[in-house]
Amino acid sequence: MSKVPGWLGQVGAELTRIGERLEERRAEAERRAEAEAGEPAVPAPADGAVPPPPAYAPAVSARPEPVEAIPWGIRVAAEAGWRLLVLAGTLWVLMHVISAVQLVVLAFVAALLITALLQPTVAWLKRTGVPRGLATALTAVAGFVLMGLVGWFVVWQVMENIDDLSHRVTDGIEELKSWLLNSPFHVTEDQINDIAKNLNDFVGSNTEAITSAGLQGVTVMVEFLTGMFLAIFSTLFLLYDGSKIWQWTLKLVPAQAREGVAGAGPRAWHTLTAYVRGTVLVALIDALFIGLGLYFLDVPLAVPLAVCIFLGAFVPLVGAVVSGALAVVVALVTQDVFTALMVLLVVLGVQQIEGHVLQPFILGRAVRVHPLAVVLAVAVGGLVAGIGGAVVAVPLVAVTNTVVGYLRAYSQGLEPHHAPARAASAAASAPEPAVAGGPASSATPSAAAPVSAPGADSAARAQEST
Repeated sequence: MSKVPGWLGQVGAELTRIGERLEERRAEAERRAEAEAGEPAVPAPADGAVPPPPAYAPAVSARPEPVEAIPWGIRVAAEAGWRLLVLAGTLWVLMHVISAVQLVVLAFVAALLITALLQPTVAWLKRTGVPRGLATALTAVAGFVLMGLVGWFVVWQVMENIDDLSHRVTDGIEELKSWLLNSPFHVTEDQINDIAKNLNDFVGSNTEAITSAGLQGVTVMVEFLTGMFLAIFSTLFLLYDGSKIWQWTLKLVPAQAREGVAGAGPRAWHTLTAYVRGTVLVALIDALFIGLGLYFLDVPLAVPLAVCIFLGAFVPLVGAVVSGALAVVVALVTQDVFTALMVLLVVLGVQQIEGHVLQPFILGRAVRVHPLAVVLAVAVGGLVAGIGGAVVAVPLVAVTNTVVGYLRAYSQGLEPHHAPARAASAAASAPEPAVAGGPASSATPSAAAPVSAPGADSAARAQEST
């Protein structure tokens, strides 16, 4: 019995060796089968190692990068979105800065508009041999004296006709009251008296508000006088040293963008000059013909109303409607319904001629702005800076359109003087020669003519004008 455990141990060891040999033979048979099938033999894993996947297992690709997993359209929208947010933030900060110094900004913009109107006269005087300082002084004094005389004449006309106007207004109100009583609207005298009583009560209950508005009007008048003197001061320096101021401004632009800005500046100045001169001419024609119509229809205050129409023309669309409506209301109150209808026909006729004949012919395509852009620009300018913002909104849009168009063409190498001598001096493209001759108005050189440097013509005209 003592030999039985030893015998059982030998039998177990022998069975283990048989199992190992069978496992080796099975592995050898598998390797042979894989070799015959053309697949590489997989070495047996070491003890404790994870065996590799079999050859028939499907391949698992690596996970893509997160950026590659996002669709292309979403990536484009995100790229455009954060850039738009940066631009919106920049505009928001810029609007707050402009609102903080609104008086200075409006005064300087008004000085730019007046300079664009008077600069051709200064350039003409300098070409005739008048020194630059004297030419600037003569032009500025003549321009401001002329504007002062017009303002004085308007005030004088209003003061001369105020008594007659008050009597005519009173008579007109009585006639309107009689017409309402006899009209088919069945208006009674008690209703008219109730309306008058409500108006008187409204005025009496809002006396404090009216008084505060009057005090605010005094503040506005002080700000207006301050802005006017600042605009006059800025105009004098812009007329005298406009080219040097432009050259100094170019030094603030990065060197990589300086050449493009130097080319866009004269074209922007040419657009602004054309807009101001064209608008002044169109406003004069409107005021002249509508004023003549008011004079022949015997409407009082014909000259002040004509001046209001002239000033209203500087606010496109809105100014013409408001000034024309004012003329019609004055004719209705002081005359009769027939006269008011005739004034309305005169205003509409002149405005139609202005919109379809005068503006396309005088302003041209260089400063033409789409009516939708005009309405939106006037609305935004009025909301941001009141009447002053509405006046400068449209020329700002026209100048921006010119600058953006030129910079786009410049970036694509399509600007008029894009040629071998492209590295001309940026300082040669000052605003002053653009007013005198206007590099933007010059035609593209033909293929037969030699192509000059971008600033050569501007430099020549600047030297001639100085």
